[in-house]
Amino acid sequence: MPISLTARTRFLLFAIAIGYFIQLQAQNDRPNIIFILTDDQRWDALGHAGNPIIQTPNMDQLAKQGTYFTNAFVTTPICAASRASIMTGLFERKHDYTFRQPPLKKAFIDQSYFSLLQKAGYYNGFLGKFGVNFENQMDTLLFDVYKPEQQSGYYRLNEDATKHRHLTNIMADNAIDFIQSAPNGKPFALSISFHAPHAVDSSPDQYVWPIELDTMYQNITIPDPMMSEDSDFARLPESVRKGFNRARWNWRYDSREKYQKMVKGYYRMISGIDAALGSIRKSLDDNGLAENTIIILMGDNGYFLGERQMAGKWLLYEPSLRVPLIVYNPIEGKQNTVADMVMNIDVPSTILDFAGVDIPKTYQGKSLSGYTKTDGNVPEKRTEALFEHLWNFEPIPPSEGVRTEKYKYFRYRDFPEWEELYDLENDPNEENNLVGQAEHKAILVNLRKRCDALIQNMEK
Repeated sequence: MPISLTARTRFLLFAIAIGYFIQLQAQNDRPNIIFILTDDQRWDALGHAGNPIIQTPNMDQLAKQGTYFTNAFVTTPICAASRASIMTGLFERKHDYTFRQPPLKKAFIDQSYFSLLQKAGYYNGFLGKFGVNFENQMDTLLFDVYKPEQQSGYYRLNEDATKHRHLTNIMADNAIDFIQSAPNGKPFALSISFHAPHAVDSSPDQYVWPIELDTMYQNITIPDPMMSEDSDFARLPESVRKGFNRARWNWRYDSREKYQKMVKGYYRMISGIDAALGSIRKSLDDNGLAENTIIILMGDNGYFLGERQMAGKWLLYEPSLRVPLIVYNPIEGKQNTVADMVMNIDVPSTILDFAGVDIPKTYQGKSLSGYTKTDGNVPEKRTEALFEHLWNFEPIPPSEGVRTEKYKYFRYRDFPEWEELYDLENDPNEENNLVGQAEHKAILVNLRKRCDALIQNMEK
């Protein structure tokens, strides 16, 4: 006998169906988000930044179509602590994670953008260098697709063992597979963390690029680095002169021939990432997803290319702190170039804001999404920022400091009597340390107090 539904029952079923449709539509309306993190790409290793040599047409196009930040910085110039800050929206002093530290605590993991996107119903993916140890190995629980890579050389055998492929190209393939297999009716969030252009410290060649880029830059002469005279090196504190920055300079840049080879290798690795970005964007187009997919690209820290006769990062000079940052919003975006000071801790707030997820009050960064919109709410301009490198490791002396638009002040924690002060407006290369000059004493005292106050506030 057929079952007769009452009007009330029919209304309830109709309401449930409408509710489900609205929820499904809301999921469909939420943007997909791809966050690309490069390893050791300094701010000017990008054609759009004004570099006349490096070839990065896909990054340049992304910057021309989206919002390009000319003054983007990391709070801590080392990959482990910087990546933890990007995941959690917190300064190193708050999340307390860097190399040789206990795993990142569960309380911070629960507030990571990974975890919050998962709770909001996003299809989560992570590819590449994770770089942070999570308490109780929780990283595997946060992703629908999780393919971390531990760097043990840049070339891998493909699945049928017929040829070697560069890790950058493999990661591009994995990203395309993720895009093609993402479920319909559910937004996705994909974090792609390239190993490139990080050097292979154990190799005399240091930089390993995709073989198809062998001839790129071969007939070009790389200009000498700025501030690379013996006198520039001599002005550094003794512990820096004897530390890892100098050791790696000896590995990479201590002769003109070696410098030419190494910088070209570094550039080739970035051009490899650029080609991967082009492949990923083509896949978005081919799958009809390009118009609803936000792309964010950033470097995890800056990089010395011979300045002050140094290599690596770790120190609080501009080449070590400053990174590329592009936010491409095809949905309601505009082309924009922003000179405001922004930071790596702003990235997770930005991702969550685009996703329509509440930003935790614990986060110390700001959402940058407003910069990308025609009528967006731009965050209050940052007038100062704390920088820190707290790893207690003798070859890299820990340091802390504060930067404003005009000045930068920093000191070394193990010998705080060594201070440096620079007028960035008139001395952007930080050549003239103003400490000891009577006319700048008031500025020095003020910034020293500002640094102390920021640290004290952080430690409450």
